[in-house]
Amino acid sequence: MAAPTSQQPSVSEREARQVAEAAREQGWRKPSFAKELFLGRFRLDLIHPHPQPADEDVRRGEEFLAKLRNFCETRIDPARIEREAQIPDEVINGLKELGALGMKIDIKYGGLGLTQVYYNKALALVGTVNPAIGALLSAHQSIGVPQPLKIFGTQEQKDKFLPRCASTDITAFLLTEPDVGSDPARLATTAVPDGDSYILDGVKLWTTNGVVADLLVVMARVPKAEGRKGGITAFVVEADSEGITVENRNAFMGLRGLENGVTRFHRVRVPAANRIGPEGAGLKIALTTLNTGRLSLPAMCVGAGKWCLKIAREWSGAREQWGKPVAFHEAVGEKISFIAATTFALEAVVDLSSQMADEDRNDIRIEAALAKLFGSEMGCLMADELVQIRGGRGFETAESLAARGERAVPAEQLLRDLRINRIFEGSTEIMHLLIAREAVDAHLSVAGDLIDPDKSLSDKAKAGAKAGGFYARWLPKLVAGPGQLPNSYSEFHPAGHADLSGHLRYAERSARKLARSTFYAMSRWQGKMETKQGFLGRIVDIGAELFAMSAACVRAEHLRGSGEHGREAYQLADAFCSQSRVRVDELFGRLWHNTDEMDRKVTKGVLGGSYTWLEEGVIDPSGDGAWIADATPGPSKRKNVRRPIR
Repeated sequence: MAAPTSQQPSVSEREARQVAEAAREQGWRKPSFAKELFLGRFRLDLIHPHPQPADEDVRRGEEFLAKLRNFCETRIDPARIEREAQIPDEVINGLKELGALGMKIDIKYGGLGLTQVYYNKALALVGTVNPAIGALLSAHQSIGVPQPLKIFGTQEQKDKFLPRCASTDITAFLLTEPDVGSDPARLATTAVPDGDSYILDGVKLWTTNGVVADLLVVMARVPKAEGRKGGITAFVVEADSEGITVENRNAFMGLRGLENGVTRFHRVRVPAANRIGPEGAGLKIALTTLNTGRLSLPAMCVGAGKWCLKIAREWSGAREQWGKPVAFHEAVGEKISFIAATTFALEAVVDLSSQMADEDRNDIRIEAALAKLFGSEMGCLMADELVQIRGGRGFETAESLAARGERAVPAEQLLRDLRINRIFEGSTEIMHLLIAREAVDAHLSVAGDLIDPDKSLSDKAKAGAKAGGFYARWLPKLVAGPGQLPNSYSEFHPAGHADLSGHLRYAERSARKLARSTFYAMSRWQGKMETKQGFLGRIVDIGAELFAMSAACVRAEHLRGSGEHGREAYQLADAFCSQSRVRVDELFGRLWHNTDEMDRKVTKGVLGGSYTWLEEGVIDPSGDGAWIADATPGPSKRKNVRRPIR
């Protein structure tokens, strides 16, 4: 058996991109509203009328939500979790008894078999009590063992592990390493074949649920060999296996109840039967799992927005300044309007994406990614605005407020807890790049060889002919469309309601403008396009706003048609779209008029030491230690802090 290596894989930028590209789902077998949007085709028919869940799914979902609400109200003390930085065992065991570990697991395996819509509603509900509980349930079901086995597992694996996941066993997903984040090509944990097993060696960082997990999904690199493809591969690993040590329980600025740790593997034997999919398929499994798994974070941001709105309404009506409630001062009212409108739109995005995931008629990989990006950014903004509305009380802890006789509103805790969502499951910056790659997929499929330096002249000639045909058909369609016709989308302007048809016309025109801008950028920068991250980020942010506008309008029309607060929904959708249009116009302006080039020069100067004089006059309170901890494989020298819940 080969000995484990302690050397970090040496990977060039191009090789890293090739690994990421190989892990992408290459084909588009189903339609995608967001994909069409980035191509300048505003396919409202793909999302309108709003898809609806089956009656039986609604009945079972509402029945569970009622039980979960009662449990949260009677058996969870959120202040205790924050104070003790730990979810009590009795709470976790109570959630197990309730079936919360198996919300997304099929009934035949002992789960509840809830739809994605109701799974997300449950996360939104429990996340408002304490986001660490939402994170525990989400990490277990959205990216832990159940989801990859559901999609890629063998029947034997499903029969063996899913009943445990549905009732007793907490699971975790282990990909990140001390020196490997969003660049998995450098993954150092190894899985060396040994008979009918693999031997795992390596260290994993930020293992959410890893401290209390019973089962792990571990990504490790299988060495290439004759007759063996090798590559990054996924395994189900028993957390109590010999050689596994949880070396540290990490602590963070928020989510203090999060059971997140550092896990070391030293010659851990894993049966080959526990491998998920073939060797080398690990990253594809991870990315496919995240296609719908990413919806859990924006779902919890929806819950946060609803709570922000409730507190903002109650506080701003009770607190008076200069003779009237602070809500009626324009500076505060603007913030309240933003929270209300954004919460409505974010719920529209999550519910629409979730229902499309349940129906499985559309490819929602871009929609889910946009929901995660938009939700995590807007969730933080809403929490920050709530803290500002509350003033000094927003900065004060709930415990301190209660100690002096005021309502214990944990606004500052929410801001701390939500901040991680801009990093979890793909940071905002990485999400920009991932979504941008999907947004330009059609262009690369027809013209990619033209800008690939490794392609031959004959390949480039063939690509040129192919691209010429595509663009001859595509570009003329970007000149005019329904957005220029005053009567388009007239069903979104019913009598006695706000006019949403104008917003949809704006979205249609903007989608074509977005596609033209993308084409112009590719023509201008060609192979350097991938380095223009500022530009790509703005392209994606525009797409996210247009998707949210569309979802908000469709949701408002659905609520009007069903008689559920239709007039008010139209008002909220109108407010959101008006606010969103201001942001979109600014983003379009910044596509070509920005400080990107100057920023690159300053950054180069900072790293080159040109501005170290600017750092003078301060004291660095940081402690000693390496920037990145040593992750050399070998036996653990630390106490095992794993804490199984029984």
